[in-house]
Amino acid sequence: MPSPQDDDLEPPTCEISPGDAVEPDTRPAWRRALSPNVLRLGLVSFFADVSSEMLYPLMPIFLTSVLGAPASIVGIIEGAAEATASILKTVSGRIADRTGRRIELVFGGYTLSALAKLLIGISHTWPLVLVARLLDRTGKGFRSAPRDAILADSTDPAVCGAAFGWHRAMDTLGAVVGPLLALVLLSTAGGDLRKVIGLAVVPGLVGALLVLTVSDPARRKRDVAIAEPEAHLSCADEKREPLRWASIPSRFRLYLVAWLPFVLVNSSDVFLILRAKQLGFTTTAVVLVYTLYNLVYALASLPLGHLSDKLSRRSVLVGGMLVFAAVYVGFAFATETWHVVVLFAIYGIYIAATDGVGKAFAVDLVPRELRATSIGLLGTVTGIMTLVASALAGLLWDTVGPWAPFALGAVGAVASAALFMTLPGLRVPALTETS
Repeated sequence: MPSPQDDDLEPPTCEISPGDAVEPDTRPAWRRALSPNVLRLGLVSFFADVSSEMLYPLMPIFLTSVLGAPASIVGIIEGAAEATASILKTVSGRIADRTGRRIELVFGGYTLSALAKLLIGISHTWPLVLVARLLDRTGKGFRSAPRDAILADSTDPAVCGAAFGWHRAMDTLGAVVGPLLALVLLSTAGGDLRKVIGLAVVPGLVGALLVLTVSDPARRKRDVAIAEPEAHLSCADEKREPLRWASIPSRFRLYLVAWLPFVLVNSSDVFLILRAKQLGFTTTAVVLVYTLYNLVYALASLPLGHLSDKLSRRSVLVGGMLVFAAVYVGFAFATETWHVVVLFAIYGIYIAATDGVGKAFAVDLVPRELRATSIGLLGTVTGIMTLVASALAGLLWDTVGPWAPFALGAVGAVASAALFMTLPGLRVPALTETS
């Protein structure tokens, strides 16, 4: 049971003005989750991820083969870029909660990321690529938390998991289409990497423009409050205190404590790719098996998100961590190429059970006015710890053996699963359907 000091922190519920008539909604839960805003944000992420994933498999080749950068520079560029995105998620989340300018942050973030890809395409030295990647990930850092807060506010809490699952599915579908589209364009462009990188700007800008079709429910409430001073004001309208650790709900702090062992050993997926290469996969085969992982991720995200609404966030999240542990044990001892194919497919189930569900769980644990802040803080902690985990995994790979980072990852995932199951403050009831 939740601790006594958390009694006032029940999961968010829909706000209904006095006198409003409420008609029972008999639509299936998955359909109720797909509000216009949820659908539009899903399309935004789809096009943005097509753009990003068109670039992802080409970046190492472009840097090393075209610009002549050493492999160490590739690592520095990607590490600095991801660190920038991670740190800015908390900053943007707090700005969004304090100013209410969520649409502006989301639109600006997607636009900046799209235009940064054009800068990469015209770069002739790797330092300019570094600047462009930092701008790209700055855009990601500024858009993620406010976008997810809008998503949460646009959804009935009883189907919040399904909504986040849909969003993850659309985002990951872009990760399936992007690399395949890049391969097609590369063949038609005669292998010209600059042309393909330049074309990646187009779906990115389409995604940014689609943001302008999204409405912010919190802003509508503020507009009503300004026009009708007697209208009910949410906590976010009444006060905007500076963020302090003590002001963060204790259940969300426990969430971060339980999450920490997992992200501290959850290294970059590049080590899965290296393991596949070690076991005999060609570069094309690696791209295809990575696409298989993203396809499973996309297909499983909505069903597992809905399952977290029906069962509980905690149960689905813990299940995903245990799947992760099993997959990492498999990678540690894999000896055949078919092992890798199966493991990559199962790995897609793990991420579908933890990514969107983890954000929905975070939303359940905080009041409405801290939604963007909490999601941003979760993203920052995850991103920074992933950098630490990747550095540790590389050290273990070189000094102990390729099996070592996978064994450590399995142990960390089991430790986090145990904390989620045993910490009483995280026993949040399932948000079952009431209609």
